[in-house]
Amino acid sequence: MSAVKILVLHGPNLNLLGVREPGVYGTTTLDGINRALEELATELSLELEIVQSNSEGALVDAIQGAMGECQGILINPAAYTHTSVAIRDAIAATALPAVEVHLSNVHAREPFRSHSFIAPVAVGQICGFGPESYLLGLRALAKRLGK
Repeated sequence: MSAVKILVLHGPNLNLLGVREPGVYGTTTLDGINRALEELATELSLELEIVQSNSEGALVDAIQGAMGECQGILINPAAYTHTSVAIRDAIAATALPAVEVHLSNVHAREPFRSHSFIAPVAVGQICGFGPESYLLGLRALAKRLGK
């Protein structure tokens, strides 16, 4: 039996973690988050495909490419959370369970950050726990998939 595979998507500017607004996003780098995710995936017997892009189209392509390859999506759409109908539609089209995660508590920030185009097509949203948001999201998705 092959491992359950999860697509992990990091949206725009997340490649700058560790130096970008550390007061908001902390000092953990994207590599640090990915290492922690890989360690947890091993513990949960999951396989990860990890993609970061600043391009909306590349994220849509990755979501579409997950069809038939992955059993779920863990996504931090970053700024595209509040603007991208294309990412929302791609997630809906795949019918894969998706968990939306954010490092900061988007609901405690500027009002525009409270609106998510992704949340209505996700099985859940986790925000405000820094890098732990990703790990909580991966655990929730694994449980949803019966792992």
